[in-house]
Amino acid sequence: MSAAKIVPSADVHPTAVIGDGAQIWHHVQIRERVTIGPGSILGRGVYVDSDVRIGKNCKLQNYVCTFHGVTLGDGVFVGPHACFTNDLYPRAINPDGTLKGNDDWKVSETIVEDGAAIGANATILCGIRIGRWAMVAAGSTVTRDVPPYGLVRGNPARLVGFVSAHGQPLRFEDAPLAEGASAVGVCQRTGERVEIPAEHFRRWRR
Repeated sequence: MSAAKIVPSADVHPTAVIGDGAQIWHHVQIRERVTIGPGSILGRGVYVDSDVRIGKNCKLQNYVCTFHGVTLGDGVFVGPHACFTNDLYPRAINPDGTLKGNDDWKVSETIVEDGAAIGANATILCGIRIGRWAMVAAGSTVTRDVPPYGLVRGNPARLVGFVSAHGQPLRFEDAPLAEGASAVGVCQRTGERVEIPAEHFRRWRR
């Protein structure tokens, strides 16, 4: 794989590690100790805070904000203007009026697993996990964990179904689910069969 491409207007901290074949575009800011995997693409104006980890072959579209405490797995898609938060109780100042410093708050970590996709203008509250191949609809505000293959949308985001690795809706049989059994969904594009654990399936059907 070829060396990373970093345009001159990007601001990349010397301690950041950029994988081979990555593309860092105009006005991207990458802070200290960031890791970006091979083949990942960061569009114009993306902000990557300190210690963020981004896997290989990810795509972060224009003006995405990923703050300290965020980890993206391999092959994650993040649409333009999406924002990850990292403080459950944000304040600029302490009760005595002094400006908050690094020791006055606690980072809440967010993990996005391999293959997940997050739509444009979505807001991801901190302290949650978005499962592999999950999909977050554009404009959604995600306030709780998203199961693997789960499709969520709205404000706050609700589980509205499941999708395949191709992003296509899964179709389920109408027969009742046996106790402890996984539901099996079929991709409407490819016929691929995907097992969905019972607890996630029942969360959707409630």
